[in-house]
Amino acid sequence: MTTTITRFRWWHIDQVLPIEADLFGAERWSAEMFWNELANGHHYLAALDAAGDVVGYAGLTVAGAPGAPDEAWVQNIAVRRDVQRHGLGRTLLGRLLDEAARQGARRTMLEVAVDNAGAQRLYAAYGFEPVAVRRGYYQPSNTDALVMMRDG
Repeated sequence: MTTTITRFRWWHIDQVLPIEADLFGAERWSAEMFWNELANGHHYLAALDAAGDVVGYAGLTVAGAPGAPDEAWVQNIAVRRDVQRHGLGRTLLGRLLDEAARQGARRTMLEVAVDNAGAQRLYAAYGFEPVAVRRGYYQPSNTDALVMMRDG
């Protein structure tokens, strides 16, 4: 499958909402949450198929002083189920890490559900290591989040 990675724009939001609902159920992000991320200038990417439809997306927030950020946070990575297992998640994560490095973040962090072993393996392959657990982080399921970190 051929995909194009582009900057996530407001007009992509309507296409990501069904992906959010399918992958994350009651814990999905709302349109307002995506609007807020874009309004705050966070780095978001959309993966488009040959027809221009969104098949994946990812976001990054960089925090700290301008020019010397302390850390970057991977906000989300999602790939539509019918195109999973073809490397798109890896591509999106790699692009986010490139952006974190470009902005000078000293470390990159993320949260992942403790029961999402596949995502944890992906993150570990990129040097992320577990550093903490946030009990009951995901609501309404009350699922714990594993906090993972990598230098750079």
